[in-house]
Amino acid sequence: MFKLFRYLKPYRVSVIAIITLMLLQSLAQLYLPTLLADIVDVGVVKGDVNYIIRFGAYMLLVAMGGMACVMVASYLLAKTATGFGRDLRRALFSHVESFSLHEFDKLGTSSLITRTTNDIAQVQQLVVMMRMFIGVPTMLVGGVIMASYKDTNLAIVLYAVIPILVIVIAVIMRTSLPLFKTLQIKIDGINLVLREHLTGIRVIRAFNRSGHEKTKFERANQDFTQVAVKVNTIMATMMPIMMLVFNLGIVVILWYGGIRIDNNQMQIGDLMAFIQYAMQIMFSMFMMTMIFMMIPRASASAVRINEVLAIQSNIHSADHAQTLQADQTVVEFNHVTFSYPGAEQPAVHDISFRANPGEVTAIIGGTGSGKTTLLNLLLRFYDVESGTITLNSQPLPSLSLESLRNQIGYVPQKAVLFSGTVADNLRFGNDNATDDDLAAAASTAQAADFIQGMKDNFHSTLAQGGTNLSGGQKQRLAIGRALARKPNIYIFDDSFSALDFKTDAKLRAALKSETARATMIIVAQRVSTIMDANQIIVLDEGRIAGIGTHNELMRTCEVYQEIVASQLSEEESA
Repeated sequence: MFKLFRYLKPYRVSVIAIITLMLLQSLAQLYLPTLLADIVDVGVVKGDVNYIIRFGAYMLLVAMGGMACVMVASYLLAKTATGFGRDLRRALFSHVESFSLHEFDKLGTSSLITRTTNDIAQVQQLVVMMRMFIGVPTMLVGGVIMASYKDTNLAIVLYAVIPILVIVIAVIMRTSLPLFKTLQIKIDGINLVLREHLTGIRVIRAFNRSGHEKTKFERANQDFTQVAVKVNTIMATMMPIMMLVFNLGIVVILWYGGIRIDNNQMQIGDLMAFIQYAMQIMFSMFMMTMIFMMIPRASASAVRINEVLAIQSNIHSADHAQTLQADQTVVEFNHVTFSYPGAEQPAVHDISFRANPGEVTAIIGGTGSGKTTLLNLLLRFYDVESGTITLNSQPLPSLSLESLRNQIGYVPQKAVLFSGTVADNLRFGNDNATDDDLAAAASTAQAADFIQGMKDNFHSTLAQGGTNLSGGQKQRLAIGRALARKPNIYIFDDSFSALDFKTDAKLRAALKSETARATMIIVAQRVSTIMDANQIIVLDEGRIAGIGTHNELMRTCEVYQEIVASQLSEEESA
């Protein structure tokens, strides 16, 4: 947990000020009972009104000074804690941004969301408690010292009570710490079920599985509730035990203190001060309990945050990474083999081909044949297991990730749009794109008509995920986004599947002139989409079954012939 406190370095001046102010406030609180004892023993007993007024004024000034210290410390602490939380969230988000898909798969999206929100909130709340961390131990130790100063014999009662309270707290904390860790895991489970339900709501309703999903959520919710009840039950036992021990201690103090006053061994004011110090000690123990209640959960959260920060992605820019600057880019796969973590068989095996500028390279194959995997390797979402992928003869690891991805306009299999306007989404890959560039990209992507039909045209607002658009409209906007980037390499991962045949044909015709100098790689399920490609790569179970034009493959590749036969009539395939 202490590793995370390095994010408090920018606020070290505020932290020092908070510590100083809280120490002053604690000293003021410790001084007040002594002043009260003097007023009672001298002013009240002797009837000296001036003494009462004079020392009463001192008490008022001390109390006001302590209050001022608390107010300033609270303001500084609020700024420090919120700034700490902001910086930690920023650091975690930036670190996660560097992850490869392998790290995302390993941790899980729901867990990353929990760690970035709930876990950081737990640690931030611990920083908010910094005031108690400083004031409470000071009051506890100072209260014991001052009580001992007032009457050493009576302080023996406190020496007996405090260890009992410490043992109670230690036992309960040791029992609850593992449960706090489990609690955070259960929150992950709730987030996972909730996220699946919200993202898959259409499928759930279409298959009438709402009841099943409610059962899953109830199960996850009940698991969390059971652990939370168990934790709170354990923590709830602490207060009654502490109150019982403390009240018994107060009874003994009053009984023994009364005897000492009766024997003229102690004054009434000192007994009043002693009881106040006992109350301060007890209050400090209560506050310590609150701190100890938060420390286990915050500690568990800190461990989970540190787990994320400790993960180093195996995909990053080299120390002396090169920048690729070229008007055209040649893509080449040389004997590439890759396996997903934990897989028994490679997803792709010994893949070699070359994609040239001005040409269309199509990739086709059955489900699970490795089509999308090749694109993920080219984008360097994963690194190859063996072999090399080069751009203009430069291996991908030698290029900076920014330089590599600046070369590529990527249209994913599932169109992903973001909240904002249509123009914001089209400019996602090119902030410098002009309005004319956006209009041209939309026209080429066959999106101009429906954009112009929207209320504010390019300034129309899209819902999160583009839920106010149809699947075909989202796909065309995703294509327009890639076109607006004007890259050297276009990657279309089955990006025409939601388009009708007429729109598909018009789009491919428009792309020819727009991408004439670029390298185009198309993954497709439709044979009609790729029949005119300069070369077609046929994949079968992760291996290349054939490379060539449509006509060549129809003569030489049995796998391709089967694909064509399943989709086209005899006249179309010819």
